[in-house]
Amino acid sequence: MTPLVDPEAARVLTNPSTVLSVLDFAGVAVFAATGALAAAREKHDLVTLAFFAAITGVGGGTLRDVLLGLPVFWVSDWRYIAVCLAASLAIWLIGQRDWRFRALLWLDAFGLGAYGVMGAAKAEAIGASPLICIVMGALTACFGGIIRDLLAGQPSILLRREITISAAILAATAYMGMRLLEIPIWPAAVIAALLGFGLRAGALARGWSLPGFPERRGGAVR
Repeated sequence: MTPLVDPEAARVLTNPSTVLSVLDFAGVAVFAATGALAAAREKHDLVTLAFFAAITGVGGGTLRDVLLGLPVFWVSDWRYIAVCLAASLAIWLIGQRDWRFRALLWLDAFGLGAYGVMGAAKAEAIGASPLICIVMGALTACFGGIIRDLLAGQPSILLRREITISAAILAATAYMGMRLLEIPIWPAAVIAALLGFGLRAGALARGWSLPGFPERRGGAVR
């Protein structure tokens, strides 16, 4: 009987470098789109859209690689910047749409899950401790969005009461937990990314948030 999947293709699809590469490009593309959308909200030109897309798409991964002492990923691989430019062009061609802002939020939600996993996975690959892997996942997922919001003059994701950073932390933590249990990379990455996305999606759809710092009333903390 002829196998349903070519053995060579199966080896490629289950190779850790292939898994992480797919996740990395997906995260860059999604965050680049959010950067271009942020610039489009302010009616900037195509060059500015491309700049926002690039700095948002690669910002978190750049910080991760610098902190881990690794070569910055996009410097040696032009495809990452090409993906950012393609995302900005796509947003430009789509033009004015009523659903643009909602698209930014949902793309950001997907990016938080995917890049939370990617950051943790790259740190894991060089032997970092699980806690550091989780921190790298959160930084990778959030830093590009922080730069985007600052450049766009919008409130930073750090200041939103809705769950945002927690989604990236959940994705990174779930991934590391499954990897410690020796679950293969593909299922661990997909499940963890979906968990992070699901948490952020719940925040968007239902307004989920973590408890804020308690205020003092009459000398007592409530």
